This record gives sequence, structure tokens and C-alpha cells, in this order.
Amino acid sequence: MLFSLLFFLPFLLGFVFWVWMLVDCAANEPDEGNTKIVWILIILFANIVGAAIYYFVRRPERCYPPQSRYTPLK
Repeated sequence: MLFSLLFFLPFLLGFVFWVWMLVDCAANEPDEGNTKIVWILIILFANIVGAAIYYFVRRPERCYPPQSRYTPLK
């Protein structure tokens, strides 16, 4: 019982992460050109690797946009 749980837990967590990134991309990625479609295809076809690439490369860009070095004058 414990062995089967330890064996299937990484697969289950990977699947949940993959679905989470797929839903996040489909719901929150801005639709500029074909970027949303391309990211969805990357996540779909590259599975866990594609979801990890999206999580570490694109998601921080979208969640935390780069701050401007200059502040507007009031």
C-alpha cells in the first residue's frame, strides 16, 4: 500500500501541475497575436517539461511585469 502511494504520488502531482499550468495559460495569458495558442501547444505537447517552462519563463513575466526605471513626474 505504501509503495503504491509513493510510486503514484509523483505522477499525480505532475498531472495536477500540468493541468494547473494549462488552465492558467488558457485563462490568463493575454491574447496578443498567437502567443496564447503557442503556449497552450507547448504545454500540451511537452507535458510536464512544457508546463515547467511556462511556469518559470512566462508566468513570472505576466504576474510580475518589469518595473520602469523612471517614475512619472507629478
